[in-house]
Amino acid sequence: MSRAFASLALLCLLTGFLPAAHATPVDATPPAVTPRPQQLEPNGDAVVVPSRVRVVTSGAVDRPALDLVVSVLRAAGAEQIEEDPLPAGRGAAGELTVVVGGIDDAPVARALRAAGGTVPDALPAEGYALASRSGPDGGSVVLAGADGNGMYYAAQTLRQLTVGATVAGVSVVDYPLMPLRGAIEGFYGSPWTHAERLDQLAFYGDLKMNTYLYAPKDDPYHRERWRDPYPADRLAELGELVRQAADHHVRFTFALSPGVSICYSSAADRAALEAKLQAVYDLGVRSFSVPLDDISYTRWNCTGDRTVYGAPSRESAARAQVEMLNRLERDFLASREGTEPLQMVPTEYGDVTETAYKKTVREQLDPAIQVMWTGTDTVPPRITVQDAAQAAAVWGRKVFLWDNYPVNDYGQAEGRLLLAPYAEREPGLHGQLSGLVLNPMNQAAASKIALFGGADFAWNDTGYDPRRAWTAAADYLAGGDPDTVSALLAFFDVEHLAPTFGADPWQPQAPELAARLGQFRAAWDDGAKPDALNVLLPYAEWLADAPQRIRSGVVDRGFVADCSPWLDALGLWGAAFERTLDALDARLSGDEQRAEQMFDAAAELAGEAGAIETIPGETRPQGPVRVADGVLDVFLTEARSLH
Repeated sequence: MSRAFASLALLCLLTGFLPAAHATPVDATPPAVTPRPQQLEPNGDAVVVPSRVRVVTSGAVDRPALDLVVSVLRAAGAEQIEEDPLPAGRGAAGELTVVVGGIDDAPVARALRAAGGTVPDALPAEGYALASRSGPDGGSVVLAGADGNGMYYAAQTLRQLTVGATVAGVSVVDYPLMPLRGAIEGFYGSPWTHAERLDQLAFYGDLKMNTYLYAPKDDPYHRERWRDPYPADRLAELGELVRQAADHHVRFTFALSPGVSICYSSAADRAALEAKLQAVYDLGVRSFSVPLDDISYTRWNCTGDRTVYGAPSRESAARAQVEMLNRLERDFLASREGTEPLQMVPTEYGDVTETAYKKTVREQLDPAIQVMWTGTDTVPPRITVQDAAQAAAVWGRKVFLWDNYPVNDYGQAEGRLLLAPYAEREPGLHGQLSGLVLNPMNQAAASKIALFGGADFAWNDTGYDPRRAWTAAADYLAGGDPDTVSALLAFFDVEHLAPTFGADPWQPQAPELAARLGQFRAAWDDGAKPDALNVLLPYAEWLADAPQRIRSGVVDRGFVADCSPWLDALGLWGAAFERTLDALDARLSGDEQRAEQMFDAAAELAGEAGAIETIPGETRPQGPVRVADGVLDVFLTEARSLH
């Protein structure tokens, strides 16, 4: 079964997350591409990738893009790939021709039209056009980028359009709606490992995300010991990350958070700040951020600041920060080749209320500096276009959204994986934002679920479908295996609750399971008790089996490792669910003794599940893992009183 058809079948199943029946696709529907392109239309039959392929280039072609194209073709069965510059002679019969180049190159544009593609009048930065058409001579595929990023993103789309030994016949015109799209490693707790960061950067490239902000709160050299140079081994790792980011067209942004101890008026501290930035500039970093979040403006860190800026206050703190930031932008960054505008996180990052702090920043901060904003709260339940417009007005510029989902480093998220889809962000936000980054969980690979949605939304928020992105994430982790996709979706459902800093979550727990239990209760109360059990039992069995299916079928082993305690707990909760339904079945048969035995077995299994804790040292805060809490545990308790 093709990956595209498998995903479609899963979405159409009336039985929700139960596995799909295997079938053969009967049409030429193109595979789903994530992020969703602005325009994708069928262009005839699929192109068969033969053993001989000629890759023709024109002008300055992005090397990572070309390498990815060749890799995709080899995976599709091409054994002999010849690379030639345009113009090239006629290829051999049955030989596929793949053209890669800039859309402004006339030969590339002609090849695109000849393949049935569209050459737009103007293609935004990072945009691309792609056309694939079969033919008696072997057919052609043309990838035309507005720039190097566009070529690379065209190659990423080609990767998704290639299923087995064929490339879907399509015409694509595509470009991002938000300039900056990605993730910020900005959480408290155990920072990601070097290997996890390398993996994340490759993943961001797959999803056309172009931004990674290095800002782990518990890296001592980022915050507490910001003045101290990185040791040589840590600096070498940062250099490797910078190179990995470049290879995947991701902008590595280095963040330094001095606000906890800086003396703004100190020449020595200013020199220490610049020296720290210079060290990573020398590694190839060209994008910098200075987060000033989670600090106090009711006190100064030195007496000199009181002398220069006056008594501590919102306004005086803003003046001190603005002076530091403007100096960095105008003196440090402007004097160095290739640097991007400075980014900053204000101390008042989570609202749109006018204050003396915001007024000072708005009026005095260099207009080139980008201001990050977390929405209308630290963890906002929703973000609307109007919210972002108000933020743009109060900060005097488009804001750069730091979205605190799926981060799980706060009390309300204790013991939770946050695996609900990225949602409740209004289409049209691209008109008010300079960019969007998600703050992930301590669990790097498990964060990919939400990041899939964030990448899709930032690229094309007007066409965003949370459920589509959710399913695409499962398909990505499963390597296209439909049963594993189905098991993952069931697992995502029981880890669906998304808390805020308040008492009420912004996404509910286990909506699919809750709906099934609601249907069961209604049928039971209506007297259709055997039918109610027969309908619910297969889903209970599926939940119990899901952990093993995930462990054996997921190709991303980091995801399995991240989720191990939750998978262990789900297996036990699923078994408790089965025993509870067995107990109800025994009760209907009049065997009350067996019913009580099954209820007792279910309670014992639930107790074992409830005793499982998060991996020590990996999660902040540490605590018992939570699986479908408030839904499945409540049902198991209530079921004992059903007759």
